Amino acid sequence: MMRLLVKIILISFWLIGISHAAPFTAFRDGESFTYRVSFAIFPHAGDLTIAAHAEEKAGAPIIRVTTNTKSHGIVRQLYAFDNQAEVVIDQVSGRMLRVRESGADPKRATDTEITFNYATRTADYTDRVRPQRSVKIMIPEGNPVDLISALVQTRDWHLQPGMKRDLLVQFGREFYLLSIYADHYEEVSTPLGVYQTLVLIPRMESNPKGLFKKGGEIKVWIAQDNSNLPVKMQLKLNFGAATLLLSEYQPPVSAK
Repeated sequence: MMRLLVKIILISFWLIGISHAAPFTAFRDGESFTYRVSFAIFPHAGDLTIAAHAEEKAGAPIIRVTTNTKSHGIVRQLYAFDNQAEVVIDQVSGRMLRVRESGADPKRATDTEITFNYATRTADYTDRVRPQRSVKIMIPEGNPVDLISALVQTRDWHLQPGMKRDLLVQFGREFYLLSIYADHYEEVSTPLGVYQTLVLIPRMESNPKGLFKKGGEIKVWIAQDNSNLPVKMQLKLNFGAATLLLSEYQPPVSAK
């Protein structure tokens, strides 16, 4: 379950906006989010931490977003899961430059990387554990960005219930159309307090694949205060639901 949660919600979705290149503002320098993951009868099955750091590469400003996921407590005794992912994004254009994921669990190891070449509109997908899966893929029109960044970016979208954004999503080595719907407002209680939120629901309406084909659903709750924090996420599958609640938040350097 933990691997599915990470690969589907946070890592394996690489979103491509239909609009032109724009500065990357989803995460600010120094921001970090820690989520407590619950599943079935386990109120604390794991922890997921997302952190962003601004840097310079060859004189150009970039932002590095890392995601670390670990199983916790009794779940870890039964299923020791550790996963790390890193997304490097050009801050000026908002283009994703490189994605790296690595990890291990009792079943199999993971070590993949995607690098993007916008001059040739191609991306090199490298699987170091299963090299036969390595391949060069075409980048459709648009600029890749991971799902979490796209959802946090909604703090600048000013969505209201009934509105949506259409996106192209890269899942594994293929691209699909994805729509993010602003569904309704809802009050949410988290370890950090109670928030009035807007519920976002990503949907794959045309030729659904993966969890969408199997009737799965993803929801994200965005706080409707000045922070616009993603305070809750949920993945529903036919065998249960995994819920992530924001338990710690570190504001950006500019806010300190």
